[in-house]
Amino acid sequence: KARIWHVLLYAGIFLIVFPLQKIRYGLKVEGRENFRNNKKLFKERGGALTICNHVYRWDFLAVLQAIKFRRSWFPARADNLLGKDAALIRAAGGIPIPETMSAMRKFNEAFDELHAKKKWIHLFPESCRWDFYQPIRPFKKGAFTMAYRYNLPVLPLAISYREPGKIRKAFGVKHPLITIHIGKPLLMDTELSRKDACAKIRLESHKALCDLAGIVTTQWSAEGD
Repeated sequence: KARIWHVLLYAGIFLIVFPLQKIRYGLKVEGRENFRNNKKLFKERGGALTICNHVYRWDFLAVLQAIKFRRSWFPARADNLLGKDAALIRAAGGIPIPETMSAMRKFNEAFDELHAKKKWIHLFPESCRWDFYQPIRPFKKGAFTMAYRYNLPVLPLAISYREPGKIRKAFGVKHPLITIHIGKPLLMDTELSRKDACAKIRLESHKALCDLAGIVTTQWSAEGD
């Protein structure tokens, strides 16, 4: 039943949500060559870990659309799995972030199994969602320790905004339109210790998202914990 529900949900995402993204948010994707040109690297490493700023309800679906509907799995906040979107989040690939050590072992086992099957992983390193917030906020280190654990390239994506046109404004659209940018993959420096390697790629990833989103100055640092 879970597998059938998962397949049906992804079919719905492809057939319904992707076209709605175009209509509702005017979704544009830039930098797809950075995805196409590195398929060999992704295959050699058994996938990639995608990251993106967390700024609107359908942003994970925008990531899927940007990387050509590549099925991904992602850690999800426990409180989100208790709300009205719980079934959809689980079916889309959400795995609850644990709060106990025993649960952490199962969490790691789940991602070990997914990586062994060469599944892609997605994380929002800002952790919580701030709707249509422009600056790139600090990043939690968990995304980068996971990239280190599996020696995955980090593929940065960033969402920026455009003003809605006259037609959308006439229909009462007040939210901005969405552009999602795909950057070049970042590789872990394996000559460094885990702590230093993760710190380095976190700084590189934060800068990459700022550059992709066109943010020149920001009040936020890269470190969020």
